[in-house]
Amino acid sequence: MKQLSMDAIRTFVTVVELGGYAKAGDVLGRSQPAISLQLKKLEQQIDKTLFVKVGQRHVLSNDGQWFMPYAKKLLEVNDEVFRAVEQDPLKGRLRLGIPSEFASTLLPSIIGEFSKRYPDVSLDVTSALSQNLLGQQYKDDFDLILALVPPDIETQGEVLREDELVWVGDIRQPLKTDPLSLVLAPNGCMYRSRVIERLKQQTNMWKISYTNADLYGLIAAIQQGLGITALAKSSVPPSLSVIQHPALPYLGKIKIALFDYDTQHPEVSKTLSEFIRKRLID
Repeated sequence: MKQLSMDAIRTFVTVVELGGYAKAGDVLGRSQPAISLQLKKLEQQIDKTLFVKVGQRHVLSNDGQWFMPYAKKLLEVNDEVFRAVEQDPLKGRLRLGIPSEFASTLLPSIIGEFSKRYPDVSLDVTSALSQNLLGQQYKDDFDLILALVPPDIETQGEVLREDELVWVGDIRQPLKTDPLSLVLAPNGCMYRSRVIERLKQQTNMWKISYTNADLYGLIAAIQQGLGITALAKSSVPPSLSVIQHPALPYLGKIKIALFDYDTQHPEVSKTLSEFIRKRLID
């Protein structure tokens, strides 16, 4: 009777989800040759070729696309069994503060998986400007905060990534440059401050045509042709595109940092931090 290797299946799923052997190796603690060996073992077990090489990249073959849903189901069942026999499953309430753009792009890929693995953890998520999340009057309201920090300022948080700020818009809408129409969050937003600072350094005319603290409100305005905005590159939603134009100045970079203030449920915060860290760093 044939049996599948769960190690090989986990390697396969990790390679697909992270987009490469090297990233999967970093997460799984294996060398690239070891990753390759695991995948060959799996291909031999099911007698299918799971990847094909396109240039320097390995992409899923038709058989690989067929096998991926089965592999994820097998891992879910395997992990469920071990969660069921854990002596001390994670429990508690975690208060997470996160900028709205990351709540829209990062959280959907984390919350579902985290909640499945740790159903006894209650997540209380608040979206707000980084300045408000880190304000002294609000800091005690959160256990874990993901926030933006200027690149030239020291921070007590763990810097997960130094990201590029980019101009973002709807490529279906013509770019209005005379004057440049902007769709921005209110005062206190780091993106807004950087945009205005850089635009004041040049002679082109510009105006703020719409203000909204919520990313979905900004997206709706952009799609109606009211203007463009700026975001960290890693938080650009699929519905918008990075815009490049001679009239648009370079916006520089921003730090994305994680602040852990949780003393009640440190293991819960540590676990969710790992989920966030993997998505942002990888």
